[in-house]
Amino acid sequence: MSTALAHALNASLRDAMRDDEKVLLIGEDIGQLGGVFRVTEGLQQEFGDLRVVSSPLGEAGIVGAAIGLAMAGYRPVCEIQFDGFVFPAMNQIVTQLAKYRHRSEGKVSLPVVIRIPVGGGIGAIEHHSESPEAYFAHTAGLRVVCPSNSQEAYEMLGEAIRGNDPVIFLEPKRSYWAKSELSAEPVASDLNSARIVRPGADLTLVTYGALVPAALKTAEAFAAEGRELEVIDLRSLSPIDDATVVASVRRTGRLVIAHEASQSGGIGGELATRVQEQAFYELEAPILRVTGYDTPYPASKLEHDWLPNVDRLIDACDRSFSH
Repeated sequence: MSTALAHALNASLRDAMRDDEKVLLIGEDIGQLGGVFRVTEGLQQEFGDLRVVSSPLGEAGIVGAAIGLAMAGYRPVCEIQFDGFVFPAMNQIVTQLAKYRHRSEGKVSLPVVIRIPVGGGIGAIEHHSESPEAYFAHTAGLRVVCPSNSQEAYEMLGEAIRGNDPVIFLEPKRSYWAKSELSAEPVASDLNSARIVRPGADLTLVTYGALVPAALKTAEAFAAEGRELEVIDLRSLSPIDDATVVASVRRTGRLVIAHEASQSGGIGGELATRVQEQAFYELEAPILRVTGYDTPYPASKLEHDWLPNVDRLIDACDRSFSH
């Protein structure tokens, strides 16, 4: 069934709450309104305001309360309204949530999921179009994941809620209303694994989230010229499934990495280093990155020039093939 990504997330939350009464939701405007992006629409009406809690405007309080609830045996799912609003909660996330299992020598787990809409492309201003994944991926003790389609959104969110690790669940906001197939049957999902979404033998193109469709369009353009790109959706940003990427690069000899976040200190640099360490002699060209620029997010009328797009991906692949 063709389903919008936002609706798949809603279905995953509903199923998790039906399956386990310890699952509860907390966030700004998630009750009667259903959240800014309507991901929690209808859930408070079904489960009540003690399990779907519309919080005050205070991200530190949202995450702090979730940590306390997790210590008491609950499985809280937090919604951060926009990516740029998460930073008031960084102290709770980095110094408490990520560290508590280690601090307690494994005796206490904090099964908290923090849902964060991320990225640009919706005509919003800064603080509403951020890509903060590198901050979280740099923090030991957190899982960081990002689905790219409805099936993965449903399966990955359910797995994140059922697990015992704290998970930063990044939702590409310009993909919320993109429709893709959602199977009525359970599909095996592994939060740690990357996925080859299009096989190829000539170049490996790696990305995640909202850029996966652009990567597939890029591969289609090169297929028309007789070159086959292997497109990999990372899905997990911490831990990174570098084994899948390295195996692909050993077949293709070329690697282009794309993400919306600024280049410096990004996921692309980390992945490039891992591939260079493990597959240096198989590389036939330098590893290239296509990313957002090292500037604050621009005014909305400029964002389509700032964000990676198919033209920039094609250019990078052409440069790789030129070596």
